[in-house]
Amino acid sequence: MATKQIKLMDIALARSGDKGNGSNVGVIARSPEIYAYLDKELTAARVAAHFSEIALGGVTRYELPNLNAFNFILEESLGGGGTETLITDAQGKVHGLAILHMVIDIEESLITTIKKT
Repeated sequence: MATKQIKLMDIALARSGDKGNGSNVGVIARSPEIYAYLDKELTAARVAAHFSEIALGGVTRYELPNLNAFNFILEESLGGGGTETLITDAQGKVHGLAILHMVIDIEESLITTIKKT
């Protein structure tokens, strides 16, 4: 099946924040069809590779199919947490935007689904 490269931001939304020394990144698919596709493509390993320079303790993925969403915990990504770190984004707020810049291959048949959302 033919694929096209796009940024995750073209098919999903994201929110992020802190969980102690880890950040919490939620990704919401724009349709159930896109959620089903991302369920296979947006793995914890893929997100860990994308955040390899900051998620020093690994990545855990949680599925929320009733919301067409995923929740990723990026362990040890905040340099000790909001009150203990000198990093600029001590609460991981930019991590949601960072995941949306991930480039993925998507089946061209889903392109029409994207345009409808």
